[in-house]
Amino acid sequence: MFEKEFDYFVAHQKELVEKYRGKVLVLKGAKVVGVYPNALDAYLSAKKKHKPGTFMIQPCVPGPEAYTVTIATAGIVS
Repeated sequence: MFEKEFDYFVAHQKELVEKYRGKVLVLKGAKVVGVYPNALDAYLSAKKKHKPGTFMIQPCVPGPEAYTVTIATAGIVS
């Protein structure tokens, strides 16, 4: 769904982290269209300018932890 945005982030992660470390980025295509202090601010601002589903919100931190999610399912799946 967000292959272009994700590929852009991974390819430019080092330089983005140098510039925006600890911030939350809004990516659309191969562009950073917003930089915010947290994901809520990023979403609320981005949805005013872009249709939801057309942008990706990405924490700007180093390493694969930036784009890896661990989901625990204990107690959810029976």
